[in-house]
Amino acid sequence: MSTATALRDLPLPPAPFRSSVMQIEPQWIDYNGHLNMAYYNVMMDRAIDELWLHLGIGPAYMKERHGSTFTAECHVRYLREIHLGDPVQVTITLLGSDDKRIHTFEELRHATEGWISATSENITLHIDMTARKVAPFPGDIRARIADVVASHAHVPRPEGIGRKVAMPSK
Repeated sequence: MSTATALRDLPLPPAPFRSSVMQIEPQWIDYNGHLNMAYYNVMMDRAIDELWLHLGIGPAYMKERHGSTFTAECHVRYLREIHLGDPVQVTITLLGSDDKRIHTFEELRHATEGWISATSENITLHIDMTARKVAPFPGDIRARIADVVASHAHVPRPEGIGRKVAMPSK
């Protein structure tokens, strides 16, 4: 079965999408005793990979249709320390998309207590891996992404979308 056929039969993911619960690996803890900043991105990227399967743009898509995604821009906010032993889960809201891009907002949360440890706002590009250039999504994928964006438009917008990096004004 092709990814295009399988995609038609796949139900839409929930809005917002919730990743599986993940555990922090001991080597990810830095000398401050908390999760090192780089591994917040690893965990959010793993969650994105889970969502991409629901959109039909996972490893099978790469293999069969020679398309993939690259992150073009990322803004991470670190709000509360997370430590070894804390279970985490990422919620992802698809904020928008066009022919070549997806705009996402992720929240890394403590999986049992629910508080937010970090957020990440991203622009992801669709890549034709044969040419290794930005290219439009195929029509079936574009339609699937648009359906998910539309379903996510009905959930409250997370705090922090569109923030920029700047010194506080006086």
